[in-house]
Amino acid sequence: MTSWDFAALAAIFLFGVPHGGFDAAIARRNGWSMQGSLPWILFHLAYISMAAIIALLWWWFPLVSLGLFLIISGYHFGASDIAEVGTDWLPWLAHGGLVPIAIPSLNPEAVKPIFAILIGANAADLLLSIIQVFFILWLIGFIGYCFFALYKKQYGKPLVGLMAMILIALALPPLISFALYFCLWHSRGHTVRLWHSLEEDKRLGAALEAIVYTLLSWASAGIFVFYLSGSLSDILLQLTFIGLAALTWPHMVLVDYLDKRRTLL
Repeated sequence: MTSWDFAALAAIFLFGVPHGGFDAAIARRNGWSMQGSLPWILFHLAYISMAAIIALLWWWFPLVSLGLFLIISGYHFGASDIAEVGTDWLPWLAHGGLVPIAIPSLNPEAVKPIFAILIGANAADLLLSIIQVFFILWLIGFIGYCFFALYKKQYGKPLVGLMAMILIALALPPLISFALYFCLWHSRGHTVRLWHSLEEDKRLGAALEAIVYTLLSWASAGIFVFYLSGSLSDILLQLTFIGLAALTWPHMVLVDYLDKRRTLL
């Protein structure tokens, strides 16, 4: 790993992970009362238990776990990218395929050693071959999206952003392009939307709460780095992506299920 790769991982921890610190605020907005010790304990127990189960499943079934993580992250990222303009399936698929399909397919030789650290060399070859098959389908969908945006002009701005990210993925190593997307587009957009949706008298409390959760997550990561054996680069890669997978599942339950269910009722 280069110094730029280490910087990308650091950016993911420092600027990407904190947006999940608002998950408790999302839970409260969806009716989960935090008044009293029992509801507070139950929420955190459910959240941490789900994350721990995902981490254990990755330990036992790494190939399946990474594959599922790519699928659900694509679903989540795609929905987030177009959250302000619509829910049409073609833009959703085009944006959702950026991280799990386009970035690995545009940089297969650079992605292969990363996947190998996460799931083993043979499994990495298999997964990349599957992703590259889907890349053809994604590319057809992306071209269709370009014409679709001419018809529904509200998708013009997200489409330009997606085009910019594709150019970045072509020019930069995969960890750097993912960090730029995750920190500057996904996490920033999610945080801004959530902040504006909160009542003004609840914003300060939610921000302080997010800071506490972020500091706890950083401290937990530091403990794992200290106790895990192996090269620092391997540990940081595993910690970053297994940690993201573990946190994404409960985050998605709140953001992509409960929040959307609330708006439809």
